[in-house]
Amino acid sequence: MEVNANNLYQEMQNMISQARLTENQVQPQELVQQNQSASEFSTMLQNAVDGVNSMQLESKDMQQRFELGDKSLSLAEVMLAKEKSGIAFEATMQVRNKVLEAYKQIMNMPV
Repeated sequence: MEVNANNLYQEMQNMISQARLTENQVQPQELVQQNQSASEFSTMLQNAVDGVNSMQLESKDMQQRFELGDKSLSLAEVMLAKEKSGIAFEATMQVRNKVLEAYKQIMNMPV
């Protein structure tokens, strides 16, 4: 599962700009759109985390099978799966850091 950082960053920027709207400017239709956007974002984030988790579990399983002598796996396949899961985890950590950074910016905004 790929995590596109540019799309995620753009979605976060949209959320920040929507948060800056004053309460008087928000119309009922805009509230519905914001709720849908938040739901889609949380779903996308959950799917990304689940994908990374499944990649790591698959990598661990392949590693254990290779160590136990499974002839259907090569060292290259195991190392490739391990590197893919490592890269996916690093990307997830970077997204988490960006989300925390955006949260801190939102919390520091004057009300």
